[in-house]
Amino acid sequence: MTPNELTTRVTLDTCAAVAALAALVAWLGGASAGVGVLAGGALAVGNFRWLTARASAATAAAGAPASAWLVGAGLRFAACTAACALLLTTGWAHPVALVAGFTVLPCDLIARGLAASRAER
Repeated sequence: MTPNELTTRVTLDTCAAVAALAALVAWLGGASAGVGVLAGGALAVGNFRWLTARASAATAAAGAPASAWLVGAGLRFAACTAACALLLTTGWAHPVALVAGFTVLPCDLIARGLAASRAER
């Protein structure tokens, strides 16, 4: 499996899982909980896609300075923090639901990595 295939599969799996989880959570916990799960999942996917794009660019350009990577990481974290702050201060997203949405992607990424490792044996 190539890195692009892994990125695409994790993105699609995460979006499907977050949508299903958000529907269930919205039904059980209300609109702000559903929006929290959706927002957390969307932020996690966006952050992951941004990270993989920057990592691919950094490995392609052998002479890229480390400061460019640090600035990019800082901007990525600042954008994610600002989005979370906006969602939480306006009350659109429940804090626990936001964290739950964020955790779907790492779980999926680990599951995909383990499945790919098992397939190579």
